[in-house]
Amino acid sequence: MDMSDSTLWWVLAGLLVAAELLTGTFYLLMLALGAAAGALAAHAGLATTAQLAAAAVIGGGATAAWHFSRARAPRTAPSESNRDVNLDIGQTVDVDAWGADGQARVQYRGATWAVRYAGAGQPAPGKHVIVALRGNCFDVTPSGTR
Repeated sequence: MDMSDSTLWWVLAGLLVAAELLTGTFYLLMLALGAAAGALAAHAGLATTAQLAAAAVIGGGATAAWHFSRARAPRTAPSESNRDVNLDIGQTVDVDAWGADGQARVQYRGATWAVRYAGAGQPAPGKHVIVALRGNCFDVTPSGTR
């Protein structure tokens, strides 16, 4: 069985897509675009060198473009302080008294929680805002400073 150049390029593109689905590496999709460009060049009747050049330029260019667009994108907050991950971030709690170690116990949503002072200066009793969740302990700041 003799396969044409375009068939080999399409098989390569399919293998790259399958590898991306197994690994979750989005860059492999960019390389699959390059393989598809090589297949289209083969369909157009271009020589093997031109097919390789098309695959390299399109695949490499797409990979570089994706890399630079990701580098310029804003980074998301770490999961412990990201409101999209933890809906408790931004909620308020009342702290009655602080311990000498900057920790306290508060009632929040029907349970007792440990809180740790994450603000500047000395902790004072009053309303505080949850800014992070580390394990089973909230980091809080005074409600006027976020």
